[in-house]
Amino acid sequence: MTLAAADESGTPAASTPEKNAVVFASPNDYHATVAELKASGFEMCVDLCAVDYLSHPGRRVPDGVAPERFEVVVNLLSLSEKRRVRVRVQVPESDPSVPTLFNLYPGTEAMEREAYDMLGIYFQGHPDLTRILMPEDWEGHPLRKDYGVGRVPVQFKDAPGPR
Repeated sequence: MTLAAADESGTPAASTPEKNAVVFASPNDYHATVAELKASGFEMCVDLCAVDYLSHPGRRVPDGVAPERFEVVVNLLSLSEKRRVRVRVQVPESDPSVPTLFNLYPGTEAMEREAYDMLGIYFQGHPDLTRILMPEDWEGHPLRKDYGVGRVPVQFKDAPGPR
């Protein structure tokens, strides 16, 4: 397993999670990394979200980690040891997919669906990867930075309608 750990600012740190560590995992090692963290006492997945860094390609990441357009961020919590760890995975635009964490943390089901719906990141092995916020026939992913801003016509009360 290849891990790159860093502190909150992206500065490299030790490879073992400290009290509030940030761990960078590759897409191939993502599931194994999270499984190892769960086995080491991180019993709760507090949050899973995705980020589109289209307009920030030069952000700081530790040496050995190539920044990609998308990033999946998972926040894990150890209640018994009072520790947190954030797992960050760089997801390429050419293949925006990572394995699901549903089999490790069933509570991630809705969070993964939201990341899929809003940013188009596919979670391999997810039991029901369908839209959760947008209508099923919606085209595109609204939180992508290159998604076109649409126009919704507004009809005011008592205003004459179209004739």
